[in-house]
Order: sequence, then structure tokens, then C-alpha cells
Amino acid sequence: MTKGCLLNSPIMPVEKTIHVNLNLEEAFRLFTEGIGSWWPLDAKHSLNESEVKSCAFECKEGGRIYEIHKDGSQFTWGTVHVFNSPNFFLTTWHPGNPEKLATQFEVHFSQTEEGTTVKLTHYGWEARGDKGQEYRDDYNSGWDFVLGKYINTANSHSG
Repeated sequence: MTKGCLLNSPIMPVEKTIHVNLNLEEAFRLFTEGIGSWWPLDAKHSLNESEVKSCAFECKEGGRIYEIHKDGSQFTWGTVHVFNSPNFFLTTWHPGNPEKLATQFEVHFSQTEEGTTVKLTHYGWEARGDKGQEYRDDYNSGWDFVLGKYINTANSHSG
């Protein structure tokens, strides 16, 4: 289920590499356990902006990433397939869609002298059929915005 299986894929993965001023464990914990503190819950990054209260990440294989509405209802965004704290996780991704339309993304965390490098790779666009390239292009810019929120939150915690 890693990108190596998709070398013959006609749609290139989205790859993003960022740096945060947190140590490895803190960076991983913020991205996963702390997702509700930084994930943008606007109309483009949630299923129902007016009803959404938060989002959560269940930190285990088989765990969910999901949206929580004000009435307590939950909507799955993806399922965690590999959880290797604090270095790596792999999840399916299908917010608002059936699981058969899931893409996958994986995130690697590496300690540096100045903090942590975070590398996200999002792939499997073929699951989206004829619109795969369109989804890939949308997520390419979308991840810049989302990861910008993560960077801002991480760096505000480091100082």
C-alpha cells in the first residue's frame, strides 16, 4: 500500500515536505492526537462547516480520522492502516465519499537539529476514476493550505 506499488500509475502523487520547530515526538503528536487544534474546519476542509465541532485521529491501526458535528454525530474521513509513532502513519482518505473511492496518504517524521521534517505523500488518485487528475490537482494546493495551518500551530507551540 505504499507509493512503491504505484510506480506505473499515470497520476503522480502529491508530495509535500515541511519543517516545524518541534521535536519528533511533539510534531507527530500534534499532527495526530492534536489534529483538532489545527485542521481547518471551513467549507473546503470539512463536510459541513456550519455543523462541524471538531475532528479527531484515533492513534492506532484500524483507527479512524473523522469529523465530529455539534450534535455528536461522526463522519469518517479515513482509516489508519499503519501507525508507527512517532515516525510514520499511513491512512486511507475519503471524506464525504464511500470507502471504495479512497485515496491514501502517508506522513513521515524525521528529527533534525532544528526540529522535525514532515513529508506527506498522497496517492491512489485512480480510485477517483475519470476525475482522478482533477482531485490530485485540487489536493496539491489544498495540502499547502492545510499544512500551513499545522506549521503555524506547531511553531506557536515551540516558542
